Amino acid sequence: MNALQIKLVQDSFAKVVPIADQAAVIFYDRLFEVAPTVKAIFPADMTEQRKKLMMVLAAVVNGLGNLESILPVASALAKRHVGYGAKAEHYPVVGAALLWTLEKGLGKAWTPEIADAWTAAYGTLSGYMISEAYGNAQAAE
Repeated sequence: MNALQIKLVQDSFAKVVPIADQAAVIFYDRLFEVAPTVKAIFPADMTEQRKKLMMVLAAVVNGLGNLESILPVASALAKRHVGYGAKAEHYPVVGAALLWTLEKGLGKAWTPEIADAWTAAYGTLSGYMISEAYGNAQAAE
């Protein structure tokens, strides 16, 4: 990721923060719509899960300028998710649901440049998380 992409991700996420609760609901609704089997991984009451999602996203977005600072947290998160039943093939589905949610939440402010920046950010972090949780062979797939 370059400096402009980091700025685009951070600036666009700042617009999502005021609607964080709604964005989290939209994200999980979309995720469960496109990948209904993953719903079993999550608790019945999603209130805390939605808060955790937005906290993690905020931490990651804020740390993009110093990627090395967030990699240990991303590694631990990835390994924890294995215990919940997450698989490497879930990462692209989650990424697609995230991008879809951001597009819906940002409306006209969602531009091709912002989409590319978020795609790069998610690709960088998800690739790292997959390699940490499942090994480098899985991350290359």
